Amino acid sequence: MSMNDRWSVKVFIVEIGNETHAEARLVMPGEQELVGHGEARRNPADHEVTLIGEQIAASRALSDLAGKVLHTAGLGIESLTQQRAHLHSLSRQPVASASQLLM
Repeated sequence: MSMNDRWSVKVFIVEIGNETHAEARLVMPGEQELVGHGEARRNPADHEVTLIGEQIAASRALSDLAGKVLHTAGLGIESLTQQRAHLHSLSRQPVASASQLLM
């Protein structure tokens, strides 16, 4: 079986004071919709750099969404097999520092 699908994720970001909230929204085939949420809080003593808060909140929303997609797939497997599905996300590795990413 060969198939091509395109899934699009839209990320919405709102900053209110020292908090940044993000919502990652995925509409899958069949109009099923999943939503992930993330937030970031800036320490009042830190520099105000909007992009950094947006990146952190968006990353957390996308991570939340990824978990929900995996959970939904597991439910689909269980529905078909009538057995408990054992799905694992990718192993979490430490986040590289910015200087490591530039090397």
